[in-house]
Amino acid sequence: MIKLDGISGFVAVAESGSISEAARRLRLSKSVVSERLAELERGLSSKLLHRTTRKLSLTEDGIIFLERAHRILQEIEQGTADIAERRGTISGPLRLSAPVTFGRMHLGPALYPFLAAHPKLQLTLDLDDRRVDAAADGYDAVIRNGAISDSRLMAWRLAPSRRVLVASPAYIKESGKPRSIEELERHRGVFYTNRGVADWRFPSSGGAVLVRGQMGFGVNNGDMLRDAAMAGLGIALLPTFAVGAAIEAGKLEIIDIGVQPELEYIHIAHSQGRQPSFKLRALADHLRAAFGTPPYWDPAFPA
Repeated sequence: MIKLDGISGFVAVAESGSISEAARRLRLSKSVVSERLAELERGLSSKLLHRTTRKLSLTEDGIIFLERAHRILQEIEQGTADIAERRGTISGPLRLSAPVTFGRMHLGPALYPFLAAHPKLQLTLDLDDRRVDAAADGYDAVIRNGAISDSRLMAWRLAPSRRVLVASPAYIKESGKPRSIEELERHRGVFYTNRGVADWRFPSSGGAVLVRGQMGFGVNNGDMLRDAAMAGLGIALLPTFAVGAAIEAGKLEIIDIGVQPELEYIHIAHSQGRQPSFKLRALADHLRAAFGTPPYWDPAFPA
């Protein structure tokens, strides 16, 4: 008899490409996942995976069965969600990914009361500043700051995310405060490297204007980027959720060059084609209410 835990184990291995990673996602031992796979293959009388010392790959039968296995798990997940919605309960596993700075400063405090109100929800949150692949990495949803370029994802807006140019009072005293895009280009910058090249983008009537300041420091973490700006290493373009408190405390000053960066949004995104669960929709509604419009981290910054 084919068991559901064998199907879920096979899907996890196929998506992650390794038994070790699948075991981590499922919170099981490698030996348990391996045994479930072997039992599934015996039940199907077919080999689903090619196993070598370096990697796992799907057999022809594995490729065919994977599509059906996805459907089976999705139908069960949707059926469970439908029953939960009828009963008004929120329960079961939910795996999310979010950026480190936003997760630490704002997402965590918003999540805690939601989890306390729904003790049967088993939420796992991974904080990572890289752009994870929601489907391949096994996430039910990802939370991101900025545009969603992945066409495989369906995104819901949670809150607007304004960005501002900032520098420390010490840097401004030493180097002056630029008043235009042309002046900004002559200043040292601290850049968020996960956005790619070291530049800032501003809208204009003729299209986007890219400003490349002098590279002072590059880092792939928002906390360190803010701290580098406070240390006087240069000018940074940062979301107000990361620098609002530092501005109010006088540790950073807003730099006005006569043009505002494009408005971005905090999104929660899930894989296209998958029916969003009741618990995911409930979480999104809770986060929108918790962040507010305008968001609570923007009280000192007029629109």
